[in-house]
Amino acid sequence: MSDPNEIRDPGVPAWHVAEEDLRAYGRGELAPPVLWSADTHLMACARCRAVLAEVSDPVPLDDGWERLDAELDAPRPGLLESLLVRIGVADHTARLLAATPVLRLSWLGAVVAVLAMTVIAANSVRAPGTISLFLALAPLLPLAGVALSYGPALDPTYEMAVVSPMHGFRLLMIRTVPVLAVALVLNGLATLALPAYGLRALAWLLPALALTATGLALTPRLGPVLAPGLVGGAWITVLMVARGADDGTLAPYTVPGQGAAAAVAVLAAGFFYLRRDRFDAVSAHPPFTGLPGGGAM
Repeated sequence: MSDPNEIRDPGVPAWHVAEEDLRAYGRGELAPPVLWSADTHLMACARCRAVLAEVSDPVPLDDGWERLDAELDAPRPGLLESLLVRIGVADHTARLLAATPVLRLSWLGAVVAVLAMTVIAANSVRAPGTISLFLALAPLLPLAGVALSYGPALDPTYEMAVVSPMHGFRLLMIRTVPVLAVALVLNGLATLALPAYGLRALAWLLPALALTATGLALTPRLGPVLAPGLVGGAWITVLMVARGADDGTLAPYTVPGQGAAAAVAVLAAGFFYLRRDRFDAVSAHPPFTGLPGGGAM
């Protein structure tokens, strides 16, 4: 340190970092709390900065600045990504999940709002047919979430996702399974808000699984937008054309309809798994927009 009897300019720090400490600082070997004091002092003291430049090996110092630049430029994880890392999810997987568009508050808020309005409508007029709106809508929400979670047309991070070093099928699962789980949980919470209808309010589950599995199975052929769109259109057509029991129950919610939905879900899931290698071909072509044959619009 400097001589305490030395006459100093009021604007100059009253002490200086020892030369041996500056050498250790330049090598990256200076330990706290001396490191913290040296950092603060060097910001205000031109003399110590000049000594540091003389005694420091330029290579470690340059490396230190490069590490500092890299640290400052590194993206800061958001709340969802931080939570996923804390529960043991790998960093790269957590980042892919956090970047999923439909796991953000805007999408979740829209789904909650739609379900809330449907539940309010069903509870306001407790007639046999009032639950039909909820049962018709609930299976479409997981399908829509899966459609929006993967693909170049709707995912702004698609190009970064497809260049990640992982199997295309695994990438799709990382994106779609959490979205499907969240949608099913929200639908389940909405079902709890319809206690007057009993177990009948849970009848959406099998059709939801059947629609989602079918949409995923058709994705390698038709693309991540067109396949769910056609499946959703087919579901609406079935609801409009088919008739169920005499009490107005929709055909998919009769006993034969539920059995058919379970069979479709199992068959589509098996077909989806057998065609898992086809997702590498989809991921290898970022311009793929969901048109038959993978062509661009």
